[in-house]
Amino acid sequence: MDNCVVRQAIKDLRTDSIVGYELLIQTDKDSLYNPSTDSVAANAMISFLSENSDQIFKERKTFMSFTPTLLFRNTPKIFDRDKVVIQIDDSIVVHSLAEIIISKYKDEGYSFAIDDFQFTPKYFSMLEYVDYIKVDISNKMDDTQKRSVANVVEMAHGFQKEFIATGVNTQEVYNYAKELNVDYVEGNYISTTMTTKTSKMDFMQGNLYQLIIEITKDEPDIEELAQIVSRDASLTYALLKMANSAYFAVHHETTSVHQAMVRVGISQLKQWIYLLSFEANEDSASEELLKTSFMRANFASGLVKRMKNFVINSTDAYLLGMFSTLEYMIDASMEEILAEIPIVEEVKEALVSHKGKAGKLYDLLLCYERAEWSEIKVIAEELGIRTSELAQMYMVCVEEVNDIWENVVGNKESA
Repeated sequence: MDNCVVRQAIKDLRTDSIVGYELLIQTDKDSLYNPSTDSVAANAMISFLSENSDQIFKERKTFMSFTPTLLFRNTPKIFDRDKVVIQIDDSIVVHSLAEIIISKYKDEGYSFAIDDFQFTPKYFSMLEYVDYIKVDISNKMDDTQKRSVANVVEMAHGFQKEFIATGVNTQEVYNYAKELNVDYVEGNYISTTMTTKTSKMDFMQGNLYQLIIEITKDEPDIEELAQIVSRDASLTYALLKMANSAYFAVHHETTSVHQAMVRVGISQLKQWIYLLSFEANEDSASEELLKTSFMRANFASGLVKRMKNFVINSTDAYLLGMFSTLEYMIDASMEEILAEIPIVEEVKEALVSHKGKAGKLYDLLLCYERAEWSEIKVIAEELGIRTSELAQMYMVCVEEVNDIWENVVGNKESA
């Protein structure tokens, strides 16, 4: 059974901070949440979740739907009760033992969210147990549907429950969620557009741009990089702080820029430089956008390493993912931005017009983020990638991004 898994950010509308992620899971042949295959799917998912619990639940709260079988088999107990929110849907609500199952977990300190709430007695009977009410508002945009959703939001707040609007995939739906006075929003729009753009001129000037130019070369020149960093006191300080951190198992203090670069290595230098390029915007939305960049970069690079004779190498694939969010950060078109960055033509065509094999790879990254399962399968087959490898590779990338965030961002915060 080929599992696909992706995380979607959940944003607090009151503070603009990312409070958690929903873990979206699908199986290639039979839906995980199909009762007829629930037991088989449960076996596969228990194995997968057990192997990846550290990566999945390492950061903020994770919202995850559990089937009746998964709940009966105590699967949520694999995870820290403070890090997981058990999501229940119709398959749980209509179950004859629903209240017994849920009350047991509630007594043990687990939090619950009810998905796609409906005005029926069964759903109301669950209200005493749940902490969050979720409704997909993307297809509820006419006046009658809006009144219905507004009633659910009012009811949720009346019962001291927090409301999560899902399906927030466009600015129109995002504005609608704000009008509804919901507590949280979730959807594709959250991580890619909630940031303030800088001017193209500001971005393209100074030492940082020179660093980006040098680090994107096939063979970056350490001496040239060292000279650029040495011209900027803040860059020098940040690099030395990182190089002398516990992450690099320091036994002897590094005091020169050149030594620091050798110790850190080209791979980590790339991560650090790309991170700096986003540092001007330090709000939570920019943080999520940066994580998206790193996820796409690592995921694309990992996929290319598994493909034979692909049109771009893993380094170029990394840049494809890393630069894919620049248009959300810079007040210029992607074509204008890439005209001033030395990357291969295939990557430029992929990012600007989604053309060629590299364009297909880019499409796969985007479809995976959006949990468009049928499209994922089609594109993966076109590229010769086995869908069975995608979920595990994705979780490896999640862990890599978490490590980058802890070790690079952590060093900056302690400076």
